[in-house]
Amino acid sequence: MKKVCILLMIVSTFACKSKKNIPDVSSIKIDVKVERFEKDFFLMDTIHISASLDSLNVKYPSFLRDYLYNILGALPQPDSVVRYVGLFKKDYQTVYDASQKKIPSFDIYKKQIETGFKYLKYYFPAYKTPAAIITFIGPLDGTANAITASGVAIGLQSYLGKDFAAYQTEYIRNVYPDYKSRRFEPDYIPVNCMKGIVDDMYPYKGTGRPLIEQMVETGKRAYVLDALLPETPDSLKTGYTEKQLEGCFSNEKNIWSFFVENNLLYETESNLIGVYVNDGPSTPELGPASPGFIGQFIGWQIVKKWMDKNKSVSLTELMKKDPKELFEESKYKAN
Repeated sequence: MKKVCILLMIVSTFACKSKKNIPDVSSIKIDVKVERFEKDFFLMDTIHISASLDSLNVKYPSFLRDYLYNILGALPQPDSVVRYVGLFKKDYQTVYDASQKKIPSFDIYKKQIETGFKYLKYYFPAYKTPAAIITFIGPLDGTANAITASGVAIGLQSYLGKDFAAYQTEYIRNVYPDYKSRRFEPDYIPVNCMKGIVDDMYPYKGTGRPLIEQMVETGKRAYVLDALLPETPDSLKTGYTEKQLEGCFSNEKNIWSFFVENNLLYETESNLIGVYVNDGPSTPELGPASPGFIGQFIGWQIVKKWMDKNKSVSLTELMKKDPKELFEESKYKAN
């Protein structure tokens, strides 16, 4: 297999991107409340846990059930729940304390998410915008974000800063290697929130398809995320470092040539193409400086080129577009 080494040239990524056409959404009204569930949970009376849970159930009638059984994974028996909650609260007190220091106020993230919801309502008016943002503390190896009947649930245990001590244990480092834990920063909260909503609207259906179709499917998501968070840095939305993203733009032609010359575009074997459409520390065949999930970048560029030719197409129509047809119609050739 021919290899390409991505050089991290320091160039302006802005020169590589087409100018965004950002709609005015200032007149769209969004009313989202923030519910700090984790505060109420960790203020519970540990001597009377059962009664405290009853009180929580009054305030969070829908989310408490999701939290106990889907996030914490407690068994649905009263005695088991009380015992599990008591142990979890004790074991995770330091995590909760750290979250209150790291994110004492949620205002900045609320504002960014609300702006994202305005674009969501503009582009996808049929989608029911979540009415609440619910923050919680869950297991370090568990759910970070979820779309629930109560609203968008955000696990603060996953946003305490890449150097947070609990992330450095051997077990957590095995679950979340450095390339993942470096994204455990609060700045990723709005991005992951909106990614969850895109996945809720359009569950991923690319698995098993040829590589080019999987890349286009991930590219569609990148394009929509960019539309929902137009002012958010692309490095946060892609999950790449700034240097990795710069390297991708400056080596776009080489990356595309790698896929073409190695006859990978229509390959379906997951053991051969999985590295290009799944997260990872890098793409080995493209060199250690490259990002993992490189297929997202190429798919994003293909979708941008197609959308530049089809400016009247809505994002809803884009997401329904057959990926094979989109690629063929794009006439994509890396610059």
